[in-house]
Amino acid sequence: MKLFDEISNPSEIRRKLSLNQYDFWSMVGITQSGGSRYENGRSMPKPVRELVRLVHIEKVDLSKIRKDDLIVARLLKTKNPNLYKSLKKTAKLK
Repeated sequence: MKLFDEISNPSEIRRKLSLNQYDFWSMVGITQSGGSRYENGRSMPKPVRELVRLVHIEKVDLSKIRKDDLIVARLLKTKNPNLYKSLKKTAKLK
């Protein structure tokens, strides 16, 4: 799934993860009732889709991400792209 791809059936993702609506949606900062509306056809804004992708598909724990981590990653990517690619490749192997 690419950045901001349409998530046509979030309830299918939720069921595959064996999560109830409250647990699934609260992990991305959405209320159960808001999530229910998305599961029943209301379109999700791009930021919500991206959070669902990051948390439930890419398995990113948002509670562990800090602004400094993102700044360091951005600097590494621009200042030393070869090292960045090497580290990224190593991370994918784990």
